[in-house]
Amino acid sequence: MDIALNFFGDHHAPLKAIARQLGITKAVCTVPFAAKQSTYIESWHTLALRSQMLEMKQYGMEIAVLEGIKFIDEAKLGTKDADQAIDNFCTLLKNMHQLGIKTVCYNWMPIFGWFRTHLEVPVRGGALATAFSLDAVKDVEETSRGKVRAEDLWKNLEYFLSRVVPVAETYKIQLALHPDDPPVREIAGVERILTSSDAMMKAIDLVPSEYNGIAFCQGTFATMGCDVPKEIRRFDKRIHFAHFRDIQGNAEQFVECFADDGITDVEEAIESYYDIGFKGVIRPDHTPTFIGESNQMPGYGILGNLFTIGYLRGLMEAREKRTIREHQHL
Repeated sequence: MDIALNFFGDHHAPLKAIARQLGITKAVCTVPFAAKQSTYIESWHTLALRSQMLEMKQYGMEIAVLEGIKFIDEAKLGTKDADQAIDNFCTLLKNMHQLGIKTVCYNWMPIFGWFRTHLEVPVRGGALATAFSLDAVKDVEETSRGKVRAEDLWKNLEYFLSRVVPVAETYKIQLALHPDDPPVREIAGVERILTSSDAMMKAIDLVPSEYNGIAFCQGTFATMGCDVPKEIRRFDKRIHFAHFRDIQGNAEQFVECFADDGITDVEEAIESYYDIGFKGVIRPDHTPTFIGESNQMPGYGILGNLFTIGYLRGLMEAREKRTIREHQHL
């Protein structure tokens, strides 16, 4: 298991400069909207991806995961442009293979992705965190798209996977499906389907394949009310990527917090990853913003990432050294 850093825009530029000092060699990057050279070079184009790879290489990192696929909403919604969006996604997989990028993280949340109602909630020591309250959006009107129904989302997901999974198998790209965040039934007329552990398992079983798996977001599974270590063991080899974070509360009312201050037994969670032999990457996710730090990108502050990396590395090292000692006494 490798710790990775996420790079989701210019805000994360300082992390590039210090990644090597932290001993981080894996990067998680968003798919660029277009190459810097031209808007005619789309985000799934080899040149767009290569420009990202070369930039990360300058800082001693390789791109392990692409995350934040913005161009497949039409596939989620099943519009007339759905097939073109799927074709573009398949092209992305082919180009990832050519460049040696092995995992792509995507979600099935159309219109908006992860959603929060509050962006500056004080947590430990006055740090600022994101939060969600279902009451704050229960009377919000529908978006201009109108009602988006769960049955249509399931149908469109099955069609998407029927097209995409064979391509992923051909190019040996791991598909990592992220659960709905927050895992509530509906927001602004847009229903959500990946709101439980069973729903996540159902989704990847629509088209069974060793390349069809999930992004195990610890915070979202905790928000579902799951026993996180138990679910890690349940999904086992179907976990292709992991997010390390935690919350206080439940799906209808929660605040994100420091990784050592939430409801999850994170030591046991790390134990679970080792038990299943997880060999992918895990990254800090949605960290609080420290006092004095800009909150321009809530959940993705620099100092919170550094804290979480240190905490995660300590948990991993403790587990690894305990294993060594146990083997020495056999």
